[in-house]
Amino acid sequence: MSALLPLAQLEIRSRRGGTCESEDGFCPDWIADNLDRYVSPLLEHVVLTVASVGIGFAIAFALALLAHRREWVSAPVGALTSVLFTIPSVAAFLLLVPLTGLGVLTAIIALVAYTQVFLFRNIVNGLSNVAEETKDAARGMGLTDRQVLWRVELPLAVPEILAGVRIATVTTVNLATLAFFAGAGGLGAQIYTDITFRSNVVVAGGLAILLAAAFDLMVLGGQRLATPWRRATAA
Repeated sequence: MSALLPLAQLEIRSRRGGTCESEDGFCPDWIADNLDRYVSPLLEHVVLTVASVGIGFAIAFALALLAHRREWVSAPVGALTSVLFTIPSVAAFLLLVPLTGLGVLTAIIALVAYTQVFLFRNIVNGLSNVAEETKDAARGMGLTDRQVLWRVELPLAVPEILAGVRIATVTTVNLATLAFFAGAGGLGAQIYTDITFRSNVVVAGGLAILLAAAFDLMVLGGQRLATPWRRATAA
């Protein structure tokens, strides 16, 4: 993080002499000439988000299935996920640095922890909201408990599960802007290199917003594809 300070000073010095840049204003010409500098931070941000949500989903899915079979597991795990989410993100990154060092691993560990409150709860709620009559009908057709889970409960729980994925993904894009405190780069690091220059903040911040919107639309599209019966009902 301290290495970013000389970079910020260099960027400020490099803009001296230009009217718009020297006044730290909004400079379309500067933005057009410097868009390529945001490609790498954007890709880093994508990797942080996808990896964190993917790993977080795998962990939450396993815990939710356990809680679905052992109801007593749900309360303590749910409480733990809530506690983890209340930890300030900057503090979480800095507390992990002495243990895992600066880098992507530290950022992903913290971001995965933050996804659990959305993913675990939505998976558990989705499974528990499947009507008992539906499950009884499936058992009456000769399905085992495992088959009922995979063929009936999980498909019917998809809307709530993906709703949790949507919230977790958008939240992770937001929190990942602070991952530069863990030395993981991303758009937050790009903002911090020259936080006083309006054009830089607008572009980097705007890309983070667009990335969150793009992920949200992708998950929403996946939800529509995964629930064709809802489209048929609406039609």
